[in-house]
Amino acid sequence: MNARTDVAIVGAGPAGLLLSHLLHLNGVESVVLESRSREYVESRVRAGVLEHPTAELLREVGLGERMDREGLVHAGISLRFDGADHRIGFDELLGKTITVYGQQEVVKDLVAARLRDGGQVEFEVADTAVHDIGDDAPWVSYVDAQGEGRRLDCAVVAGCDGFHGVTRGAVPSARLRVFDRRYPFAWLGILAKARPLHEELVYARHARGFALCSMRSPQITRLYLQVGADETVEQWPDDRVWEELTARLAVDGRGTVNVGDVLDKGVTAMRSFVAVPLRHGRLFLAGDAAHIVPPTGAKGMNLAIADVSLLARALTALLRTGRADLADSYSDTALRRVWRAEHFSWFMTSMLHSTGDEFDEQLALSQLRYIAGSTAAATSLAENYVGLPFA
Repeated sequence: MNARTDVAIVGAGPAGLLLSHLLHLNGVESVVLESRSREYVESRVRAGVLEHPTAELLREVGLGERMDREGLVHAGISLRFDGADHRIGFDELLGKTITVYGQQEVVKDLVAARLRDGGQVEFEVADTAVHDIGDDAPWVSYVDAQGEGRRLDCAVVAGCDGFHGVTRGAVPSARLRVFDRRYPFAWLGILAKARPLHEELVYARHARGFALCSMRSPQITRLYLQVGADETVEQWPDDRVWEELTARLAVDGRGTVNVGDVLDKGVTAMRSFVAVPLRHGRLFLAGDAAHIVPPTGAKGMNLAIADVSLLARALTALLRTGRADLADSYSDTALRRVWRAEHFSWFMTSMLHSTGDEFDEQLALSQLRYIAGSTAAATSLAENYVGLPFA
């Protein structure tokens, strides 16, 4: 069975769904194809920090109502090292804030908006493949949720299907350059029914390794520990997790962690990755399909949203007026922000994690002390953390 649309979007994460919504507002049709179920994409726990420009964009395009009602606005973060707490005040330094609002909540809002507006989002598709992206008439083949083979003809394919998706692999290897760095540690993350220890995010560097206290609500805490890259969840029973969090997040030798029931637990590998260019023929890559960052800088979802804010304008111009300059410059424009975020994420990761090297330890502590004591250094961190402009 054949169908046609302007833009075939592979992936129903924040990037794909927001791109579909933005195109709809500009009068461009799209179909979103997703291999997972709607229940799965609306419940998977991922990022939770929205940059200032991300929150502003969601408001501008009619997606901010629940975020503003339920999200937690933070005016700074805390850096803990040398046994003490040091606040970096975004409000004081920049007059800006961030919003803690889970990626799954953003996805729920986007799915609801697309279905409300008559958008076509197909879940549980299989065997998705991209064809003829070097021509003016690309198409996507897939098997729908009912097991029927389908062909979707389009003018453009948007690859928003994440790091393990199929679209990046459709680019000939000779045309794609990959930059990749893997880190010798991972994050063990838990979701716990417990009050957060602080009203803002806490990043801690400790001799035993990094720790982070975030939150999803005033009653639900998201906590992370630096662990070995090859360690598993089974090596970290709940008692050991709480003991280590208490030690690493202590201030002046006193533990401050509120212990509660662990609702979820998992290990996340740490990696920096960029594939360039973000365009090949009629295929445009966005979000994790093109780049990933270690989560220390809270940039992953925000980068995806920044990508599609540019891509929506470029595709609207290309498909509605034949203007090609924005599409032609999309990759270079997006990559300038991507590389800045890659650097900031690497910087935060290097500064806050322990490698066991004493020289690295002293360099990291020197940088943290400099940030805590210098308005200029704190402002630079704050500017990057709250998010640079999308354009």
